[in-house]
Amino acid sequence: MKLLLVAPTCNGDDVGEAWVAYQWARRLGERHDVTLLTYHKRGARPAAEQLPGMRVVEWTEPPLLGRAERLNSMLKPGYVPFYWRARKWIRHALAEGERFDLVHQPVPVAMRYPSPAAGLGLPLVIGPVGGGLSSPPGFAADEATAPWFVGLRNLDKYRWRWDPMLRATYRNAACVLAIASYVRDQLAPIPMRRLEIMSETGMDRVPAFIDRSHRMGQVKLLFVGRLVRTKGARDVVRAMAMLGDLPVRLDIVGEGPERAPCEALIAEHGLSGRVTLHGWKSKEEVAGFYRAADIFVFPSYREPGGNVAMEAMAYSLPLVIVDRGGPASSTSPACSVRLQATTPEALAEGIASAVRGLAADRAGRLAMGAAAYEHVTGTGLWSAKLDRMDEIYAELVGGATAA
Repeated sequence: MKLLLVAPTCNGDDVGEAWVAYQWARRLGERHDVTLLTYHKRGARPAAEQLPGMRVVEWTEPPLLGRAERLNSMLKPGYVPFYWRARKWIRHALAEGERFDLVHQPVPVAMRYPSPAAGLGLPLVIGPVGGGLSSPPGFAADEATAPWFVGLRNLDKYRWRWDPMLRATYRNAACVLAIASYVRDQLAPIPMRRLEIMSETGMDRVPAFIDRSHRMGQVKLLFVGRLVRTKGARDVVRAMAMLGDLPVRLDIVGEGPERAPCEALIAEHGLSGRVTLHGWKSKEEVAGFYRAADIFVFPSYREPGGNVAMEAMAYSLPLVIVDRGGPASSTSPACSVRLQATTPEALAEGIASAVRGLAADRAGRLAMGAAAYEHVTGTGLWSAKLDRMDEIYAELVGGATAA
């Protein structure tokens, strides 16, 4: 199949969406004749070098746009010039007689960007997309110091109703891939032709099952993720202050602006001997933390996808998560304790209660870890995801569903 892949960022050496796009490009290139349209971020290795054998059309990102990392990550100011360059390229290629079976745009994941391929007569697949989740009102005070531009995501619900370019992209797409079931509700204002649930990334293989039945004594909790307020690291630290009577310790792997509040809580409650902030670690080092852990605690209350939950399940870990967003969709009740997030105080108490129950019920904890491993082996592998993607492509091309 001749596939046009649109990905404004694509870098296997990076993290986040750039890494996600690279995973899609590399794997689709092994199955199809792929032409990739992308941006080359200044200072990064070009996608053409990372994807040998693939046709890559690559423009250099405009200067200055990548300097404010978080602003650039959320608002993507470089998407505007990319949109027009990519749209011009597609129109010219089609006018010159070039033909593609369909277009797939896997990133941006956020549902606030129209596709440059929309309305050009080719079947268009968008996604997996997600996001648009709001924080529970009870957490507003804790997020008061967030940068001003974070509040702009609140405009998404109005754009889904009134932005003609955005609505046209989703209304006319042959298929929208959603990273979790909540996306269907988020996009309810837009009538869509077809929506499929599919996580934004996957795993090439799942590590061998980890048998923890021989472990006795101290129970090790693990949190892995960027340290931002919405991921709940400080709530786990608060929960640890309520578990002083139990032989549990917590390892926090990740870096970000929440480090200082977590350090303050650790000092305030005298937890330095039971809670360790490890900062950023390589993938190999993180794997070691997963293997050493007994329970994965990730109470993110605004998590769009479920990647970190899949990682934890791959290491046979029971999970403590919040019952909303991506983690709730990517796990099952058999392998996760699901909490409500109403206020920071209630969430910390819920985490403490969940950990207390799992620490006391060793057999139940082991059974949940086994269920997690079974769940992820059935749902998280790239091979199964790409097989399903090929089925969708074939159905769309056979039906000639053009955007």
